Amino acid sequence: MGKSFVNLIKLSVGTESVDGLIAWHATRRPQTSDGLPRHITRMWPKREAELLGGGSIYWVIRGAIRCRQRILRLDEVIGEDGIRRCAIVLDPTMIRTQTALRRPFQGWRYLPASDSPADLTAARESDDALPDDLATALAEIGVL
Repeated sequence: MGKSFVNLIKLSVGTESVDGLIAWHATRRPQTSDGLPRHITRMWPKREAELLGGGSIYWVIRGAIRCRQRILRLDEVIGEDGIRRCAIVLDPTMIRTQTALRRPFQGWRYLPASDSPADLTAARESDDALPDDLATALAEIGVL
C-alpha cells in the first residue's frame, strides 16, 4: 500500500484566473533565495509529514478549485515582528484540475486526497479556456 498523504486547500484572494495566479507567482519568485513560489502562513501545519508525503495545495479561484501545486517543503520564516511563520514551498508547475465549487473560508484547510478534484488530462488542459462563469455553472450542475 502506498503512502497516505493529505492536501491543503486555500483561497487565492484577488486572483481572477489560473493564469493570473501563475503570473502572480512569477512576480514573487525573484524575492526568494531559491526562486520557488511559496505561501507564507501564520500557522504551522500539524500534519507536516502527511503534507510532505505527496500533498499539494489546491487553489480556490472565484469560488472553485481550479488548480494545484505540489508542496515541496515547509520552511521557517521569522518576520520583522519576530513572529515565527511557515513558508509552504511549492513546485512552480501549476496543475489544472477539474472545477470543484467551494464556499469562502479563512486561512487554509486540510483536504483529504479522497476529496480532491482530479487533475485535467493532457487532452483537457485547454479546458481553462472556458470562461470561469461557464465552468462554475457547469460544475454546479455536475457536468465538470
